[in-house]
Amino acid sequence: MKKPLFADLSLLLVTMIWGMTFVLVQNAIDFLEPFAFNGIRFFIAAVLLIFALILFERKQLKQINIKLIISGVFIGFWLYLGYVTQTIGLLYTTSSKAGFITGLSVVLVPLFSMFLMKQIPGKNAIFGVFTATVGLFLLTLTDISALNIGDGFVFVCAISFAMHIILTGKFSSRYPTLLLTVIQISTVANLSTISSFIFEDWRKSFRTDILLSQDVLIALVITSIFATAIAFFIQTNFQKYTSATRVALIFAMEPVFAAITGYFWAQERLSSSALIGCILIFMGMIFAELPAKKIFILRKNKSIGS
Repeated sequence: MKKPLFADLSLLLVTMIWGMTFVLVQNAIDFLEPFAFNGIRFFIAAVLLIFALILFERKQLKQINIKLIISGVFIGFWLYLGYVTQTIGLLYTTSSKAGFITGLSVVLVPLFSMFLMKQIPGKNAIFGVFTATVGLFLLTLTDISALNIGDGFVFVCAISFAMHIILTGKFSSRYPTLLLTVIQISTVANLSTISSFIFEDWRKSFRTDILLSQDVLIALVITSIFATAIAFFIQTNFQKYTSATRVALIFAMEPVFAAITGYFWAQERLSSSALIGCILIFMGMIFAELPAKKIFILRKNKSIGS
């Protein structure tokens, strides 16, 4: 199997994990506040990754330098900012609008790639982006006519996630995967913990009746191991083999997997427009995977001796 295809399938697995854990996170933050939850989640993931680094890739520690640390912190900052602004935005806007606006990162990634990375997406990718965006709108049925401050925060979230995708692609090919992932995840853990101390009742984070409650404990274990440590390691490792636009299209499948999970786990029913939206998002991802047609220009050979 070719590396780009294997990379895309691996990133699709990551997207499925994120979509499937959405319900778990929603249930957990009913008991433990969002910043505190993310702080603990990313701290556990960072510890697991550090152990893996020491046990299996200790030689990578010799490659630590200031540029690598700055790159990892920079990637982690945009990931943290995405979580922060999405959380704040959800206080003022609906989850459906937030889902659509966050999904607009699928449009922002190719735009930012053109201006920041000088990478122009192909026609198939552009058509895939358009199709997926229409699908996101139908899936969430967003009322874009009534925008508010929460929508502004969520739009910053979309920008942040787009920047995270682009920067991961840029730096993942330069530095050791596991080491870069450790720095990135540790940055999110530290910034989330600081935010919890400033903006939330952080004392809840130390209450055993909350931490050991079934919903919180299951969510922390599953998200820290699978949706954070493993997921971001896979993204950092495999994104170097594919384009940022294709990654954004693959990640646009997250609300699709979340909807499917909600259907089976929470008995949530999808409307006909939501089903069409899911199909369009999937088609948009497929369009981006199709190889571009190669146009060969036949030139007349010069006669021998001319």
